[in-house]
Amino acid sequence: MAVTLTKSSPTVSLKKSDVSSGVLRVNLNWDQTGGAQKKTGWRAMFDTNTGIDLDLAALIEMQNGEKGVIQALGDSFGDFDNYPYIKLDKDDRTGSSTDGENILINLAHQDQFKRICIFTFIYQGAPSWDKAKGVVTLHPAGGEPIQINIDEHASGKILCGVAMLENDGNGLSIRRIVEYFNGHDELDRRFGWGMQWVAGSKD
Repeated sequence: MAVTLTKSSPTVSLKKSDVSSGVLRVNLNWDQTGGAQKKTGWRAMFDTNTGIDLDLAALIEMQNGEKGVIQALGDSFGDFDNYPYIKLDKDDRTGSSTDGENILINLAHQDQFKRICIFTFIYQGAPSWDKAKGVVTLHPAGGEPIQINIDEHASGKILCGVAMLENDGNGLSIRRIVEYFNGHDELDRRFGWGMQWVAGSKD
């Protein structure tokens, strides 16, 4: 049974003694139709609404001060076996993949992480988080799944900071954020990452 992080119960810890190796898988799934009724026949042929494309991503900060981002934009998919020991598995543009999008975190190198901010953004489609009904689920190695719902009405904002993973010396703590922003730079300023951002696109 999954543990759901809420406003009243936002934090859970992964003890290093319990998960010193293996994979922490962070999964994103959503309703690609955004709650819209599916069109059929000739209406479907001329319908330009391709639904909602959500992207899973992460800001990373290492203990040595190095910072970066893992996301499909700019083909910054990362690397699981080498630095930064975090990898985005694919870019699911339709929401139809049964296993969604996944960020894989190599727990054998968790001592090198300082903090990781998991976020998602609407690359295509109307910014309707309440209709997309996004769910981020963290699957610790050998532990119960940890679920965070991102289905609030957010006044047209295109990006949601979902969770902050922080190394407290004894393992990783996971804290629910669920704050909405107008873009990457606004998220960056909120949590003091200090990176420079430019507009990007996917092939």
